[in-house]
Amino acid sequence: MELRQLNYFLTLAETLSFSDAASKLFITQGTLSQQIKQLEAEVGTSLFFRTSHSVELTDAGKELLPLVQKTVETSIECKTKMKELTKEVSGTLYIGVTHSFSELIIKTLDIYVRKYPQVKLNIHYGTASELYDMLLEHKLDLILAFKPAVKYEDVESEQLFSCELGAVMNKNNPLAKKEKLTLDDLEKCKVILPGSGLQSRKAFERFVDVDTSHLNICAEANDIDIILKALVNTNMVSILSTLAIHLCPSLTAVPIEGIKRVMNGCIHYLKNTYKKRAATEFMKILHDNATIGRIMMETI
Repeated sequence: MELRQLNYFLTLAETLSFSDAASKLFITQGTLSQQIKQLEAEVGTSLFFRTSHSVELTDAGKELLPLVQKTVETSIECKTKMKELTKEVSGTLYIGVTHSFSELIIKTLDIYVRKYPQVKLNIHYGTASELYDMLLEHKLDLILAFKPAVKYEDVESEQLFSCELGAVMNKNNPLAKKEKLTLDDLEKCKVILPGSGLQSRKAFERFVDVDTSHLNICAEANDIDIILKALVNTNMVSILSTLAIHLCPSLTAVPIEGIKRVMNGCIHYLKNTYKKRAATEFMKILHDNATIGRIMMETI
């Protein structure tokens, strides 16, 4: 049973399509079909149901799947560790990033790629929930995101900084001149909130000490860029992390009475899993006091 065949099996199990799997593997459908048949002959049973319209795992295939996943992951970790015994930081580092960390990752990249030119960085941008799922599936090495309200037992979090939620608005909004806003101030505004799956919304709902039922919530969006563009072009107000506006010079964030400082920016990674040297060195740069201090002062 070859590692290559196991990788073919995993890709087909993920896509449930010979054409899609062959495309991802950069081989022909015929080659993939032949390799799967050889694997089935070796284990002595069918692993996939095949029809002219669909592909599905058999019971045997479903039972084999987690074992193959573990075998392939262990093989990849072994190869990575063997390479790193030469003390050369190389390979591919997979990083997940949420919106508020985009400026931080850009500044860190500049330092990292100059110091470690042999490492290829693969950066995935998404919501925190999407990134946590990818981390738990071993598709990412690290995540840069705010600490979640619900603890993930298999995930370790190292804090980088803290920031607060604020009322984000166009600088031309009359409320932008105030040092702090009250709930009465917000009730006079049209409010656009981040969607329920975003961390700013979760923090807002969990830690706000005031009754927000009277707010004029005219819109919600699960995309921070949409919210920011709406704020740039209207007098609407949103509740976001103060870091969310770092690339929008026309916006400002005003503190709100009753909202605590609750947003902790962290590096997240899997517990009890081998950590690549490329990941360790990336984390060192993020933890460097001078570097992180300069970056965060420039983004707030």
